[in-house]
Amino acid sequence: MPASVMIRNARAYTVDADRPWAGAVAVEDDRISWLGEDAEAPEHIGPGTEVIDAAGATVLPGFIDSHNHVRLGSNPLEVDLAGAATFDEVKARVRGHADAHPDHAWIEGVGFNYSVMPGGRMPTWQDLEGLTGGRPAFLFTYDAHNVWLNREAMQIFDITRDSDALAWGHVRKDPDTGEPTGVVGDFAVMGISRAGQAALEGVLPGYDRTLQYERTLESLHMATGLGITTIVEPQNSPDDMWIFERARDEGRLRSRLVTAMFHPVGTTDAEREEFAAMRARFDDDRLRVGAIKLYIDDVIEPWTAAMLEPYANRPGERGEPFWNPAAFAELVIELERGGWSCHVHGTGDRGLRVALDGFEAGRRANPDLRPRHGMVHTECLHADDVPRFGALGVTPIMQPRHCAPEIVADWRRNVGPERWRHAWAFRSLRDSGATLAFSSDWNVAEMDPMVGIYTALTRADLDGVESWIPEETVDLETAIRAYTMGGAHVVFAEARRGSITVGKQADLVVLSDDLFAAAEDDARQVLDVRVTHTLVDGDVVHAS
Repeated sequence: MPASVMIRNARAYTVDADRPWAGAVAVEDDRISWLGEDAEAPEHIGPGTEVIDAAGATVLPGFIDSHNHVRLGSNPLEVDLAGAATFDEVKARVRGHADAHPDHAWIEGVGFNYSVMPGGRMPTWQDLEGLTGGRPAFLFTYDAHNVWLNREAMQIFDITRDSDALAWGHVRKDPDTGEPTGVVGDFAVMGISRAGQAALEGVLPGYDRTLQYERTLESLHMATGLGITTIVEPQNSPDDMWIFERARDEGRLRSRLVTAMFHPVGTTDAEREEFAAMRARFDDDRLRVGAIKLYIDDVIEPWTAAMLEPYANRPGERGEPFWNPAAFAELVIELERGGWSCHVHGTGDRGLRVALDGFEAGRRANPDLRPRHGMVHTECLHADDVPRFGALGVTPIMQPRHCAPEIVADWRRNVGPERWRHAWAFRSLRDSGATLAFSSDWNVAEMDPMVGIYTALTRADLDGVESWIPEETVDLETAIRAYTMGGAHVVFAEARRGSITVGKQADLVVLSDDLFAAAEDDARQVLDVRVTHTLVDGDVVHAS
C-alpha cells in the first residue's frame, strides 16, 4: 500500500539498535510503515503520497522535552533580562522597557541572572529606584525561584518587616536590619501553585487568563517549530488543565503533552483525589496527566538547595530539604501505591540523597511496582549517589544548558571547586547505567534542543570559548537518545515513540543539515541546524 508520507534522500538516525540508519522513511496514516534505502523508496510512493526530500540531512525521532514550562513562557508584556552581561545592563533594560511602555501598569520581567550582581550579592528594592517611573516591578530570576520587587510593588503586596510567608513565596530579609530586601524566594515552590496563582491573578497583568492561554499557544507553536513532538509540562494544578484542554479542543495542541500535578507540602487527601480525577479524565496520547511533581529542595544560587556540607562562601549555611526524609519516603510509598510516579526537583547533593533514599524506601515497600521516577535537574551530585540512579531505575531529567559556563558563575562560587566534578554528571550517570532524559526547562533556558545537544557535547558557552568539566560531556548519539528514547522511557511511551521503528507512532523531525557531520566538524555548527519539518502522528505540523 502506498505511503501517505515518504521522507527520502535522508540520513535517518533511528535510535534503534536493530537498524540504526536508513535512507528513507515511510509513513502510513499515523504510523511508521517502512524504512530502508532511498533506492527502494519509489516502491512505496503512490499518486497521493506526500514526498519530503531531506536533501541528505538528518532525520530523527521527534524530540521529547521532558521538562518544559510551556504554560509560563512567552509573555509579551515582560522585559527580557536574559543575556544581560552586567548589572548596569539589567537596569538599562528595565528603564528602557518602562520608558517604551508608559501604558503598562506593572513592569514585569524574566531572565535575571544572579551572576551579574556585584560581589555575588542578591538584588534589593533599592537597586530599582528611579527605573520604572513610579510603577511596581515584578522581575523573575532566570530560574523563576526568586522574584525581585521594587518599593512600589512591596507596598501593593503589603510587605513589611513583619511579613514572612505570602501565598506565593517567602519574604527575604536583611540579616542585620530585619527589613525586607525586595526579594521573595521559593516562588517556584509556592507561586506556581493553586494558591499562589490565585493570589496573583487580578493583580499582575501577566496572570490574565486570556493572556495565559495566548502565551501557552505561543510556546506550543515554538515547540513544534523546534521539532518537539512530546512535552512534559512539569507543574500544574487541576485549575490549569483548562488551558491544555482548550488548546486540544481547538486543534492548537499539535505536540503531545504530558502534565504533572503539583503536590506541595501540605497537599490534602482531597487534592490528591482531584489529581486522580484529572488522571482519569486526561489519559490519551495527545493530552495526559502523568506524574506527581515534588520539590525536595530549592536552588543553589541563593544558597537554598540542601547540601551535605556547608556552602563554600557561606560556612554556616547548607540549606534544608522541604521534606523531612521519613515523611518524603512515606509519601513516595503512598504515591506509588496510588499508581503514581514522581517528578522531583532536586539540585543539592543532600536534597538528591534524601530523594534517592525515598525512592529506595519505595522499592523495598513496593517491590512488585515499577514506577518511573524522574529526578529533575540533578545538579550537585555526590559521587556515592551516582550509581543509585541506575540501580533504582530513577531517570535523571537534566537540562544541559544549565551547566554552561556563562550561566553558572554564582553556582560555582557557592558550591566550591571540590564539589564540581559531579556537577551535571551526564557521562558518569550514563556509564553507571542510568537512563538519561534531556530537556530545556523553558522558559528558564532556550527551548531549542540544538542548544541542549550542543551543550551536552561541549559543556561550553555558546561562543565555544570556555568548557566546564569536559569529563562529563557525552557523544552525539547519547545526547539524541536522551532527547528521544530517554524521554519516552520516563513517560512509559518507549513502545510507541522515541525511535524510528516500524509500527511506532510517526513522530519525526527533518533537519536542515547533516547533524552528525556538523558535530564532527565543529560542534558550534550544531547551533545553526534548524528543523525543516515536524511530523506528529504522520501529520506535518511544521514546515519551513
